[in-house]
Amino acid sequence: MRAPVLVLCAHGTDDPYGRGTTLAIADAARYRLPGVVVRDAYVDVQRPTLDEVVDALVAAGERVVIVPLLLTLGYHVEVDVAAAVARHPGAVASSGPLGPHEALVDVLMERLHATEVHYRTPVVLGVAGSSRAEAAVVAHAVGEALAERWPGPVTVGFLAASSPTVEDAVAEARACSSRGRVAVASYLVGRGYFQRRLEASGGDVTTAPLGDHPRLVDVVVERYLAACRELWQQAVPLSPAVRATSPLI
Repeated sequence: MRAPVLVLCAHGTDDPYGRGTTLAIADAARYRLPGVVVRDAYVDVQRPTLDEVVDALVAAGERVVIVPLLLTLGYHVEVDVAAAVARHPGAVASSGPLGPHEALVDVLMERLHATEVHYRTPVVLGVAGSSRAEAAVVAHAVGEALAERWPGPVTVGFLAASSPTVEDAVAEARACSSRGRVAVASYLVGRGYFQRRLEASGGDVTTAPLGDHPRLVDVVVERYLAACRELWQQAVPLSPAVRATSPLI
């Protein structure tokens, strides 16, 4: 049975580096999943849109797994991606967002170490934010996971919808810091408007986004394979022997 097409669904950006990040993640996924067709799609700013890509693939007889390159539940996952799945029952599945995941905390730690900031420097985890209340809960959980591994204090700041803002969180962390320095850890996938906001939020250093780091690609592959299992089990009641021998089930 042919493997479902992997559609990597990004938000979309006018930043060329941010666009390049999505394509780099797609290339890495192709390498890690030999024989799997990988397509990129977007819910805003860029084309092809998610609807265009998914509808064309299903019309061509393909099954599709959507892996959103988004870090928390929010409007785009719960509305745009959910609508694409609902239009094609049994042919399309979504993995849900990339986060939360311990592998993404690994990337945050590596990005912080790359700045060579002192290990006790206060860190503000900069997240996009969402009108969905559960997204803020997840963001704070990621902050707690980072705090378990970073020796200095860790707080969370939001770029939209929730409080405190990143700017306020940076100011508060600086006021409480004996060293007077604050690092901003970018919990974003790629460069774009929000990354520029983080870099202008008042921190002494701002980490690079998560980008196409191998650990993020690990999560993409894990989410894809899990959604494949769900999609195939819905479509075809496979015997235990087939499930045991299939690399994607």
